[in-house]
Amino acid sequence: MGADVELVGLYWTVSGPVEVHVGREWSLFDWADRCAEARKVGFSGIGIWHADLQHVLETRGLAEMKTAFDDNGLRYLELEFLMDWFVDPGDPRREASDEMRKLLFEAAAVFGAHHIKVGNIPGTPCELPQLTERFAELCADAARHTDAKVVYEFMPFDVNVRTVDAAVTVVGGAGAANGGVAIDTWHMSKLGIAPDELRRISPQYLSWIELSDGQLEDMDDPIDEVVNHRQLPGEGEFDLRAYIAVCEDCGYAGPWGVEVLSEDLRNNPIDVIFRRAYDATASQFGNERSST
Repeated sequence: MGADVELVGLYWTVSGPVEVHVGREWSLFDWADRCAEARKVGFSGIGIWHADLQHVLETRGLAEMKTAFDDNGLRYLELEFLMDWFVDPGDPRREASDEMRKLLFEAAAVFGAHHIKVGNIPGTPCELPQLTERFAELCADAARHTDAKVVYEFMPFDVNVRTVDAAVTVVGGAGAANGGVAIDTWHMSKLGIAPDELRRISPQYLSWIELSDGQLEDMDDPIDEVVNHRQLPGEGEFDLRAYIAVCEDCGYAGPWGVEVLSEDLRNNPIDVIFRRAYDATASQFGNERSST
């Protein structure tokens, strides 16, 4: 684990004082400033949430956003989040999802994005065969527009996919070359999925890893915990080094995302947020990765 480890500061980690899922989700930090801070501390990329992307595009185009990204030497962009893509056509939720799909595909093409993250945050029920078929359709559609991977992130709020085996069933069943699984250590720890269980994911589908720490015991309010009380890598109780070691042993070579939804972190100045997020995560790969 050396200096070639590349880290990506994901949207909710570096967005500043936003209202996660319940209000103003777009960042008060200027897009160009975020790109500059990412470069300054050593990140190789950043992420953007769909609502923030829409907000930024009210005042500038994708090409201008890409210029700021490139001028700061960034290489990896995460685009998130696509929901309700598996709902039946004609459903208003699917219609809204299809509009968002177009935007994310367009942005992915302009940026040469690393991946587009999808999943089921609302917890909409769906049988696995239909979910698998729709994931295959989504990946095929994406491939017509962008080289970005489509990664399925499963989590405690996903009523359909809550185990490694279910994720493998959907993504492996779809069999798409551009489809994969997104692993978030916070969600894995909360679902009780031990690091070694990730070995059941075929290396070809182990497409994206996010690092986040927290407490093992669940808080009384799970929504409050998931959006406000995650911790920076190394500052909680999860065995992040074990997750990292297993993923590397399975052939995952990065980049690695930093996904920390923390009210405490969000209320810091932009430079403090980026610096703390980078340094804490880099320390999980050895002290030599810490920036100066």
